[in-house]
Amino acid sequence: QVQLVESGGGLVQPGGSLRLSCAASGSFFSIHAMGWYRQAPGKERELVAQRTLGGNSNYADSVKGRFTISRLNAENRVYLEMNSLKPEDTAVYYCSAMGYPTMTSGPHEYWGQGTQITVSS
Repeated sequence: QVQLVESGGGLVQPGGSLRLSCAASGSFFSIHAMGWYRQAPGKERELVAQRTLGGNSNYADSVKGRFTISRLNAENRVYLEMNSLKPEDTAVYYCSAMGYPTMTSGPHEYWGQGTQITVSS
């Protein structure tokens, strides 16, 4: 089982910056991908950014050039650096991990508890 603990949310003015952190712990064989999703009120959860164990990253079009995902594989940590924040970035941000509990098991997806980010003046 994988536990994901997020930190770094809060209130920020438009144009400001925030950094989210997420640490994975527990018993597992490996974690292939770690990333961030977000869900705004009345909207579906969407991918923000994801980084694989091999170093490949992908971003939602709406955050390209503003957000940067990074990962410390050895520590099972993932970060999201968010710059030039806009009111439409307001949402609950969830850390996610796709991992393998054992060497022979199939992939499982795990979620953090979510952290609120509000971009407002």
